[in-house]
Amino acid sequence: MDIRELRYFAAVYRERNLTAAAKRCFISQPSISAAITNLEAELGTTLFIRHKKGMAPTESAAQFHGIARKIIDEADAARHLFRKPRTKQTLTLGLLRTLDQARTIALLKPLTGNADLALRLVGASQKSDARIVARTMIVPGEHFIPLWSERYVAALPPSHPLTLKETLRTSDFAGVPMIDRCHCEQQELFKRTAPPRKPVAIAEFEEWAMALVAAGVGVAIVPEGVARGNPDVAVRAIDVDVTRQVGLAYPSAHPPSDALKEFIASLPRQANSRRVRSAIKKVKRA
Repeated sequence: MDIRELRYFAAVYRERNLTAAAKRCFISQPSISAAITNLEAELGTTLFIRHKKGMAPTESAAQFHGIARKIIDEADAARHLFRKPRTKQTLTLGLLRTLDQARTIALLKPLTGNADLALRLVGASQKSDARIVARTMIVPGEHFIPLWSERYVAALPPSHPLTLKETLRTSDFAGVPMIDRCHCEQQELFKRTAPPRKPVAIAEFEEWAMALVAAGVGVAIVPEGVARGNPDVAVRAIDVDVTRQVGLAYPSAHPPSDALKEFIASLPRQANSRRVRSAIKKVKRA
């Protein structure tokens, strides 16, 4: 066995899923599967039980994990023992304006504690190493790593009659003044049922949509994180399942920087554990 196999084992043990572990290690899923098989053969024991939902660690895996983790940590310490202090790296992330702030801060806060890293945040359309955006915003030549899915809700003026209902049907919006937005997810809601609606304004940015809602101008359909983050509006569920998937997009034309690799490796698994359909391009671990 070698240190790479131990790293692959640790990743599978953590993720409980070969695809997710391969993504963290920047290798293909068949490669990490073969490494686990080789490791099991060398150890003479089964480390994981493979099933439809992923990989379940055996008792042998639990016993071996502590040893493997110790070896990995000591190898990392030895590798850095005689290294000169690294030059501070810069990681530039482009952020969608309407991200759920609590979730985004939870992702970014650990980066601010890295003394070797300078974190720079810009708009999603500006030049960056990677972007945290909706899946609908990715462009050709970008990889996409899903982070979370967010449902759409209705944002209403606090005194609006529809606040008396817990869940709104699309028919409830008939004749209601609406703040339209220039995003396809909202259009998807009305395409499905096409209720008569009365747009009174079109807001490109959610901040203005929320301001108009708070002022009593109309109702808007927005991502839940946007609505919950505004205390001046009422929030109600809608009976149509419209969601947007938010994730990390980064260029596939060249390998990610060390700083970006470390950030990707730190990303939590998506809460609802949907499989990433598009394979992540393989790059060598530095």
